[in-house]
Amino acid sequence: MADLDDQVWVSIDENQFIQGKVTSIKGTDCSVACDDVKDIQKANPPQFEKVSDMAKLTHLNEPSVLHNLKSRYQDDSIYTYSGLFLVAVNPYKSLPLYTQDIVDSYIQESIKEPHLFAVANIAYDNLIRNNKDQSILVTGESGAGKTESTKKIIQFLTAKASSNLRSLDQQILQANPLLESFGNAQTVRNDNSSRFGKFIRIEVDKAGHICGATIDWYLLEKSRIVTQNPNERNYHIFYQLLAGAPAELLSKIKLGRDPNQYNYLKNCNKSISGISDSDEFQKLVAAMSIVGFSIEEQTNIFTVLSIILHIGNIAFSEDRSGQARISNPESVRQLCTLMSVSYSKFSESLISPKVKAGREFVTQKRSASQAKFTADSVAKALYERLFATLVKRINQTLQRQGDVHHFIGVLDIAGFEIFEHNSFEQLCINYTNEKLQQFFNHHMFVLEQEEYSREQIDWNFVDYALDLQKTIGVIEGTKPIGLLSCLDEDSVMPAATDRSFTDKINSIWGSDSDEQDNAVFQPLKLKQGFQLSHYAGKVEYSTEGWLEKNKDPMTEALCELFSGSEFTFLAELFREGLLGNQTKGKRGQFRTVSQRHREQLSALMSILEATEPYFIRCIIPNNEHRAGMIDNALVLKQLRCNGVLEGIRISRSGFPNRIFYHDFQSRYKILSKKSLKGLSSKEEKSSVETNTNQRSEIFGNYV
Repeated sequence: MADLDDQVWVSIDENQFIQGKVTSIKGTDCSVACDDVKDIQKANPPQFEKVSDMAKLTHLNEPSVLHNLKSRYQDDSIYTYSGLFLVAVNPYKSLPLYTQDIVDSYIQESIKEPHLFAVANIAYDNLIRNNKDQSILVTGESGAGKTESTKKIIQFLTAKASSNLRSLDQQILQANPLLESFGNAQTVRNDNSSRFGKFIRIEVDKAGHICGATIDWYLLEKSRIVTQNPNERNYHIFYQLLAGAPAELLSKIKLGRDPNQYNYLKNCNKSISGISDSDEFQKLVAAMSIVGFSIEEQTNIFTVLSIILHIGNIAFSEDRSGQARISNPESVRQLCTLMSVSYSKFSESLISPKVKAGREFVTQKRSASQAKFTADSVAKALYERLFATLVKRINQTLQRQGDVHHFIGVLDIAGFEIFEHNSFEQLCINYTNEKLQQFFNHHMFVLEQEEYSREQIDWNFVDYALDLQKTIGVIEGTKPIGLLSCLDEDSVMPAATDRSFTDKINSIWGSDSDEQDNAVFQPLKLKQGFQLSHYAGKVEYSTEGWLEKNKDPMTEALCELFSGSEFTFLAELFREGLLGNQTKGKRGQFRTVSQRHREQLSALMSILEATEPYFIRCIIPNNEHRAGMIDNALVLKQLRCNGVLEGIRISRSGFPNRIFYHDFQSRYKILSKKSLKGLSSKEEKSSVETNTNQRSEIFGNYV
C-alpha cells in the first residue's frame, strides 16, 4: 500500500491512468488528490522521469511504463530499454538517427542511448567475445516499423563487420528491397506492410567479417493474390511491373499497363500516395541484377506473374446441368501458350478433374464457383512457389564458399493478432508468438536464476515458460490430440467438413470448459469456432474454411501438368516443391499448410535456442500516423500483446529493484544513525539492514 504524500497512479479504466498524491490514510483506505479512484499503483519519483531503461524504475507497473514511453516519445526519444527488451515506437517522421556518423558512434560506443544500433553492436561483440551465435527478434503489429528496423540492423552489421568483398555487402542490402517488392503490400495500416515473416542470418568468419547470409521465410499471405480488403493493394510487384516494364517486355509476356484489365488488381487501390511504381520497378531490376539474377531469369519471373494475372481473368459459366464451362476459351488458350501446357488438360483440371476414388479415377463435375476456387488456388500456389524460388535463388548468391564461424540472426515476424474476425492464419501467427514468448520467458528465467545465484539469494525459482505450455499443448499436442493434428486428420478425410472438425475439437478439448471459467479452450456457443486463452488475451477463432486453407490446393494432376511444361522455369517450380524440400511426405501424402508451418517453426526454435537472444518490440503510437501522439489504449494493448508487460509481470514476482551498495550508501547515508562514510565494502554491508549475503547489489521488491 502507498504511504502518505506518495505519488501514485490511479486507474480510470484498464487503458487510462492519472497521477495523484496520497493525502490521508485510514486503515486500508486512502485519499488521493485526483478523481475517481478505482485502482492505485505507485508512481515514480521525479528523478526517474524519461529514464532510458525502465528496469531502473522503482515502481514497475503499467501506468509508469506507459508514462515513461510517452514522455520520451514526445522528445523524439523513440527507443527505450525495458530490461531485456528494446521498445521502439514508430516516429511517423524522419529523424537523424541512422546517418553514417551515428553508425560510427555506436561502433565506437561513444553513444550510450538506447538504439537498434546499440543492440546490434552488443550482439556482434558478444558473438566475438562468447564465440556463440546471436539472434535479434523483432516483433510488432503491421505498421509498427519491423521491416525498417530490420533493414537498419542489417545496415549497421554490414558497416560493423564489413565483408572483404564489397559486392557481398551490397547483395545483402539489396536482397531486402527485392523481397519487399514480392512480399510487401499496401494495407489500411501500412503502405509497405510485410505479408510474410523472415529470419535473416548474417554469417561471420573467424576474423569477424561477414562471409555470407541466409534467408528463411514464413507464413506468406497467399490469399492476398486473389482478394484484398478495401483501400489495400495486391503485392507491390504487380503494379511495379505494369507501370515500369518496357513496352517490348510487356508485349512478350502478354500484359497491358492498366491494372483494371485484371480481376486480381481492379477491385483495390492502384497506387500509393507519394510512390512511383515505375521508379520502384527500375530499383527492383537494379537490385535483381546486383543480387545476380540474369535478364533471362528476370523475364521468366515476370512471365509467371503474367500467368497469375491471366489465371485471375478466367471466366466460368454453367450449362443447364450445373456443369462448369470456360466462358473465354480464346483467352485461356493464350494463357496455355504462355504456360506451354495443353489447353484441354488444363481446362479439364479446372472444370472436370479426375479424382481417385478407391483404386479407380472418376471424373468429378464442378460448378462454376468450384472451378473458380480451383483456378484461384492455382494462382496462389504459383505465387507461393515463385516466392520460395526467389528466396532460394537469393540464398544461392549470398551463401559464399567460405569459413562460416557464427551468425547473427534477425527475425522479422508478425506480432500477436486479435481481430474482430480471426481465422486459421491468426492461429498460425499467434501459435508462433506463443512459442516465441515461451522462449523469452525461459530465457529471462535463466538469466534471473544466474544472477540470483551469483548474489547468493535464497529464491524458489519458477520457470515462467511453463505458464504458456497449456495453450501451446492445445495447439500442437499429441495426447490428447491438438488442434493442428486434428485439422490435418480431417483435411485428408473425404467426408470431413469444417463443422465436423469443430465438433471434434470441442469434444476433445471443451469437455470440462463449462466447469472452468478460466479454461484454456472453450467452444463458442453462438457461432462455429472456439475461444483460446493466449498470454496476450482471449481470442475467438472462426473455423469456417479451415479444411480448404490447410490443404495443398494443387491436385496431383495439376502438379504433373505444370511439371511437364516446356516452359522450364515453370516446370521447375513444381518439380522441387516448397522451400527446396519434397512436397510429399513419407507415404506420398502432400504435406498440409499446418504440417509445413510446424516443421518450419520447430526448426526456427531449435536455431534460436542455440543462440544468445535480444528482443526488440516495435510499437504503433496511434492509428492516424501522427508524429508525437500516443494513444494510451492502443499502446497498452500492444505492450500486452508483445510480451513487454509479461516481462514486467515476471520481474515483479522476483526482485526487480536493485541498487549497488555504493549507490545505496550515497543515497541513504543521511538516514543512518552513524555515518557510513569511509567504511569498507564489507563494513558497509554489515551496516545496511538486510537479510541477504548479496555480493554487489541490494535486491528488493517494492511493488
